[in-house]
Order: sequence, then C-alpha cells, then structure tokens
Amino acid sequence: MITNLFVLAADLNFSLPWKNPVLIFSSILFIILFAPIILNKFKIPQIIGLIIAGAVIGPYGINLLQRDSSVVLFGTVGLLYIMFLAGLEIDLADFKKNSKKSLVFGMYTFLIPMTLGILAGIYILDFPLNTSILLASMFASHTLISYPIISKMGVAKNKAVNITVGGTMITDTLALLVLAVIVGMSKGEINSQFWIRLIISFTIFASLVWFVFPVLGRWFFTKFQDNISQYIFVLAMVFLAAFLAEAAGIEAIIGAFLAGLALNRLIPHTSALMNRIEFVGNALFIPFFLIGVGMLINFRVFFEGWESITVAVVMTVVATLSKFLAAWLTQKSFNFSKAQRDIIFGLSNAQAAATLAAVLVGYNIILGEDASGEPIRLLSESVLNGTILMILVTCTVASFVAQRGAAVLALEEEKVEEEGQETKSEKILIPINYPENIEELINLGITIKPKKSKNSLLALNIVPSDTQDETKDKEARKLLEKAAVIASGSDNQLTELIRYDSDIVNGITNVVKENKATDLVMGLHKQHGISDSFLGKLTEGLLKNCNITTFIYKNVQPINTVSQYLIVIPENAEKEIGFAFWLLRIWNIGVNTGAKLVFYGTEDTLEYIRQVQKMQEISVNYVPFADWEDFLIISRDLKSNDALVVVLSRKNGKSFNPVMKKLPKYLNNYFQSNNYLLVYPMQDGMEDSGSFDSNSINPTEQFHSFMSTISKLFGKK
Repeated sequence: MITNLFVLAADLNFSLPWKNPVLIFSSILFIILFAPIILNKFKIPQIIGLIIAGAVIGPYGINLLQRDSSVVLFGTVGLLYIMFLAGLEIDLADFKKNSKKSLVFGMYTFLIPMTLGILAGIYILDFPLNTSILLASMFASHTLISYPIISKMGVAKNKAVNITVGGTMITDTLALLVLAVIVGMSKGEINSQFWIRLIISFTIFASLVWFVFPVLGRWFFTKFQDNISQYIFVLAMVFLAAFLAEAAGIEAIIGAFLAGLALNRLIPHTSALMNRIEFVGNALFIPFFLIGVGMLINFRVFFEGWESITVAVVMTVVATLSKFLAAWLTQKSFNFSKAQRDIIFGLSNAQAAATLAAVLVGYNIILGEDASGEPIRLLSESVLNGTILMILVTCTVASFVAQRGAAVLALEEEKVEEEGQETKSEKILIPINYPENIEELINLGITIKPKKSKNSLLALNIVPSDTQDETKDKEARKLLEKAAVIASGSDNQLTELIRYDSDIVNGITNVVKENKATDLVMGLHKQHGISDSFLGKLTEGLLKNCNITTFIYKNVQPINTVSQYLIVIPENAEKEIGFAFWLLRIWNIGVNTGAKLVFYGTEDTLEYIRQVQKMQEISVNYVPFADWEDFLIISRDLKSNDALVVVLSRKNGKSFNPVMKKLPKYLNNYFQSNNYLLVYPMQDGMEDSGSFDSNSINPTEQFHSFMSTISKLFGKK
C-alpha cells in the first residue's frame, strides 16, 4: 500500500513552475482565498494583497506558476470585467448631468500628465520627443483597479465616482489615440487615410454598441428568462464589444466600458442578474487579473544598475504627482470634499491596463541597431522595468487612498440615512398564488424598495381553512420556497408566511396588521385581464380595512426590459396623506432600473414632483394632464416597451374621479399588450390614516409637510 502511494506520488510532477492544470487552478484559488485574509491583518487592501501574491508566486518570485496563456486569458476577462462593471453601475442620469464635469476632469487628468511626462522625458531622462510623448501617454491613462473597493463600500453612485469614471473613458481614449499615432509615425503610416479610417471605424463601433446592443438585450431578456442564459448573453456581449473596439483600432477596455453603459438600463442594480455579474467578477475574474499584474513585477532588475531605478523613480513620481494635481484641481473646480478628492485620486492614480499595452507596444517597436548590433527600441528595457514598479506603487497608493476616501463617504452617507430613519421601517407584503407571476412580483417588490433594505419582503399564501386536502398546503409551501429563492438571487431575504383562512380579504388584512406591513403588492395572472370583481369585492375589501400603499400589477414583459413608465396622476393627488409614500416607490423604480418616468398630472401636482427631482436626479418628463375623460389619449403615447402606472383613489378620497370606475374596461381593451401597475395610496378617513388632515392646513404648510416627509424617506437632511 505504501509502495503504491510512493509510485503514485512519483508520477505527479511537482517541479517548478507547476504544469498540472488542476494544481495550478487550485493554487490560484487558495491564493485568492487566503492572501487578502493574511495581508488584511496588516491593513493592506485586498487588491494589493493579490498583486503582491502574484509577484511572490510568479516567474520573478519563487517561480511557482508561469504567466501562461491561461493566466493572461482570465486576467483579460478580469480587466474587461472591471471596465464593464464601471459602465454598468454608473448612474446614467447623474452621468448625463455631470458629463461636462467628467469632460473637465478627463482633460485635467490627460493634459497634466502629458505635459509633465513630456518635460520629464526630455529634460530628466534625456529621451527623444517621440519616446517622451509615448511615455507621457502612459501617465495619462489609468485603470479603475480601485473600483471594486469603492463598489464594495457602497459609494459607487457618489458624484465624485461618476465624474471619475466618465473622465476615465475620455483620458484612456485620448491616451490610446496618442499611442496609435506614435506607433503610426514610427512606421511611417500617418496620413489622411489613417485618420479617415480611424474616425469611420470608431463611429461604426460606437454606433453598433450604443444603439444595437440595447435592442438585442431587450429582445433576449424578453424571450429568454433563464438565469444562466442571461448571464452568458451579457458576458458574450461584453467580449463582442471589446472585439469590435479592437477592430476599430482602439483598446478593448473602451468597448467593455461602452457595453456597460449600453446595457445599464437592462440590468437593474437590484436584480439577481446584477448580483451574479458582480459575484462572479469579484470572486474569480478580477482577482485573476490582479495576480497576473503581480506576476509581471521583477524586482531583480533594480539590483543590476541605476538606470532602471532612476527611470522607475521618475516615472512613479511624475505619474502620481500629475494624477494628484488633476484630482486637486477637480476638487477646487467643483467644490468637492477632501474625501471626494481621495476617491478621484484613488480611482485615477492606478496604472495597469492601458499602461501595460502602451509599454509593450513601444518595447516591441525596433527603430534600428546600435554599434554592437543590439536593437534600439522606442521604449527601452529600463522603461519596461520602470513601468512594472510604477504599476505596483501606483496601485498600492491608489488602493489605500481610495479605501480611506470611501470609508469617510460611507460613514457620512450612513449618518445621513440614520438621521432620516424617523419613519417606520418598511415591510412589503406580496400575496402569491400563480407560479407564473411569482418572479415578476418579487422583482417588483425588490425594485420599489430602497436598495440597502435587504429584509423588507414578506410573501404570503392563503390556504382555505375549511379544506382537508394536504396538497394545498404543500403547493403553498412550494410557491413560498420559490419566492424565497428568487429573492435570495438578488441578495434579499424574504419572510415566508402561510395563512389559513376561508376568506382571502380577511386573511390578507390580518397579516397586514399583524406584521405592520407598509405596502401591499398584488398580481394579476398573465393570461387573464382585470375584472370588475377584482377591482370590486377583493380590492375594495382590502382598501376598506388596510390603509397602506397598495399596488396591483399585471406584467407582460420582464421589468428590466421596460424603457419608460407613464404615470397618470389624478387631480388633488398631492392632498392625499399617502402621496409622498407611493411617489417614493415609483421613484425607486426609476432609480433602480434606469427607466424614464413620465408623469401626467395637473400643474399643481407636477410641481411637487419637480421638487423631488431636485433632491434625487433621475430621468423624468412632465406632461400636463387634467381631464380624465380623455384618459384613452394616454394609449397614443404608450409604446411597445413602455409600462402604464395609474394612481387611483377610494370612492370618498380627495383625488377620486368617476372615470376610475371605467378603468377595468379601458385596461382590457386598450392596454393588454403593456405592463401596467395600479396604485392605491394611503388616504384620509381611515383609523390609521396619519397624523394630519390635509384639509385643515393651508397649501404652504401642506407643501412643507410633504417635503419633510420626502426628505425623511430619502434619508436626507
């Protein structure tokens, strides 16, 4: 037995570097697992821990692993993942709003490094002009290596992050354009045809990704709702965009970032798909990229002469100083805080992707031979070695600074949220009955709640108390289990509730009161239209006994494929005590999905909503609409990928309109091909109707009361 074990061990090859693929992959996984844990004890960020681990195990360390094609492949995926996530998580409304600021920062972080880099190359390192310009372009570009830190700490939507991500696309594009021009000049290819070809190819690439990808994505997500298929589709689109970018003559990272922007609205930040994308990237692909970067580090060259050390020091100082100056000028230009400046500097100081691309391209361009027959390269070996050290130092500095700034911002935002938690905690109750619409009801519940609230969902199934059939109980538990699995896919906890009652209205009403639910989400079967009995007996029974915000949802297509919501609001809706609460829910749909909200209402009502938009910027349009007798005009504005939201009222409510009685007929005849959502807000006249009567206060007091409620709900001072 022992002899057999020795024979088996002898057959295994443990010579360095390891070549067994199973051993290589398992080793990297253990490094990803333990390196951050060990180095975290010394307050070293996870990113730096992985880079250091890569340097230790790489060919210039103990030579445990080679930087072979597998590491390069997974590393490339990780790099593209970082850029894709940056585009995917960006708030498009803020991105558009801050586009000019992004342009200013992009020019700061491009021109300052270019200027200082050229001067340092010519006057300190004594390089020729072409080499100095290429060297400076390496300083101008940067990689969002610190972005996972920012995202993990929950401040990815901060304005400073938004501006930095937008500026990254600008400076990296310009830096890579400089690289293309210098390479073309070295090969004698710069002419009018070069520029025409570059402009045309870039235009075609950008148009394909920006206009065609969303159409393909909406079609795919509508037709195929399998979780695995959707993830593979997204990954395929990212790499297709990266390939198209390379075919257009620019770097693949620009394609990945643009793919993230193009698919942004189709992948809600609260969705299970988004959770999977972030999980796989942060767990596997991005760590592979960081380990691969570490494997490039060769410390030995710095003991072989002063030239590499001198070049490395100059490159590192100039790159760090120029990026800090750009961050400082951005802070002063837009009155940002010190923490926001740290975020900008931390995100923009790290040199990796485009820098590596530029140095390798420059190193491989041979201009001639010297007297001894050695090749004269556009970028010498000392620049190559200096670049590797610069990458290590800048990534280390960037990670520490970004982590420090993100920690401060996270504490500030948490403090503001705690100050706004004077209202009762939310609980969204979702009665479920049909297996076909469970997923969309849960998705709606996740979408209308704030992103950080992870345990506010309650799923309910009513089992007839007079039945002796055990299959009813088993079916109910299966439905609730399915709902819990769907919620967990987006990192949300769902409470499963079974109620035994012979009356559905009584069952739901009692659960609402027992669990102090704040919202009720009910669904309609996909194949059935809304009926008078549904809006009559069932709904009126619930509205009579439950004064909470109630939603009735009919879905035709997945919620993430809806491009805009048309919200029809009755006159005097702002006078209802529940106005702020349902508005917050609808607002969250715009925040969490990126869909445009179009509000139809009277000028008085729309003015309230305009004030909300000043507090939280999203894509919103306003259409004056007062005559509900012309309700069907709305159908003319409703496109195939739009959804209809109708705010209704109890019969004796301030915002009640007799036309509301005709709504089932209108919906069945004219809106069957679209998603629609009926909203019943909290109203006066109920035993738990609130602390004030809007009839007893004047309009000014009413407005201030509304804004105070909205501020608390948004978690703002």
